[in-house]
Amino acid sequence: MAHSHFLISATSSDGGKTTFTLGLLRLLKRRGMRVQPFKCGPDYIDPKYHALACGEVSVNLDGYMMSPEHIRDLYERYSHGADVSITEGVMGFFDGYDRMAGSSAALSELMGLPVLLLVNAGSTAYSVAPILYGFKHFRPAVAPVGVVFNRVASPSHYEYLRAAAEDAGIVSLGYLPKMENVSVPSRHLGLSTENMAQYRELPDRVADAIEQYVQVDKLLELTERVSTPRLNVKTDEPSSSSTIIAVAEDEAFNFTYRENLRRLSEWGQIVRYSPIRDKHLPEGCDFLYLPGGYPEFFLHELSANESMRRSVRDYIESGGRTLAECGGMMYLCSEINGMDGLSYPMCGVLEERCTMEGMRLHLGYRRLLYGGRELRGHEFHYSTTEGTTPSAGEQYDVRGRRVDTPLYRYKNLLAGYTHLYWGEEDLRSWFD
Repeated sequence: MAHSHFLISATSSDGGKTTFTLGLLRLLKRRGMRVQPFKCGPDYIDPKYHALACGEVSVNLDGYMMSPEHIRDLYERYSHGADVSITEGVMGFFDGYDRMAGSSAALSELMGLPVLLLVNAGSTAYSVAPILYGFKHFRPAVAPVGVVFNRVASPSHYEYLRAAAEDAGIVSLGYLPKMENVSVPSRHLGLSTENMAQYRELPDRVADAIEQYVQVDKLLELTERVSTPRLNVKTDEPSSSSTIIAVAEDEAFNFTYRENLRRLSEWGQIVRYSPIRDKHLPEGCDFLYLPGGYPEFFLHELSANESMRRSVRDYIESGGRTLAECGGMMYLCSEINGMDGLSYPMCGVLEERCTMEGMRLHLGYRRLLYGGRELRGHEFHYSTTEGTTPSAGEQYDVRGRRVDTPLYRYKNLLAGYTHLYWGEEDLRSWFD
């Protein structure tokens, strides 16, 4: 059976990848097709938009945190049975953490994914010809199969762009005109998943434009390949174990990787709960996962729920195994000093004070050495911790430079700012 597989990328970060991807996902879903979205890189927000657009949980594919074999396995696992698999790229096509390493181009080359290139044509015309020529010839193995121009002023403007693509030897598949109120928020502290509801109509508006101005059928034809039936595709079967794995999930805590959760489900039964609304941890909890998110926007609610804070503290103090990442780690501190300058009591497990004062972005991939293991993850936060708790591990950036990001170990708790990936790991061994 034939399926379409392709990666959507752009010449730069402002090319409109996410907006176009959402519109195309929605359009294909409206046609009755089963679409599986993927996201290149460690981003948590774009996958949420993907799910908003097509109803399918997106899967991250990351060239730093994952081995090539694991990336292939993930893609085959989750694209199996889909009519179309669409991967949204990261930054500009060739932008990686070290030259091309970890880039959309590297992922495309690894997976043999055809590339649809988006070009922001808002302030240019025929000058895109040498840009397209360069993208075609710089790395021929990942030359774009087609280009779509974004923010086009008029049909006559598009004719200049189409001629440029023709002279560069790349198929032009259409364009999107300049449109008002169709962009998604940039990655900044003010973005909360709680307000994503206001963007529910955005995919339909973009889908309408794509249907009118882009040759979608030709795109699907250019990216079609025959899928060989796989006999070893694993299905997600519920674990027969009685182990209860409590996963925090609400407005404050929701930054999770799909494959991380699937690996947890192999270990036991996942029970989701809300630190904002529930009064205590799930009954019989054997493992607690507090992922990242935006607790800084819900400090009053989290602090006011004293019974939940006490339940979490009692569980950890009694030796319960716990992994807390970024926002989850913040929740375990003695208090959080918010953006309003006020201090809010938290769980008090860690003798650390977390503060939003003097906010500064801490961002990048991390290699973490802990207990003779090498873990990998990604750091993205504005807050800092203040205290004297020593770090149980060492962390390094992609250039091998040591960073001062701590990893806290207290009893059977592991906590830190780094969002870890364990799709290829046995998480239980971290607590030996």
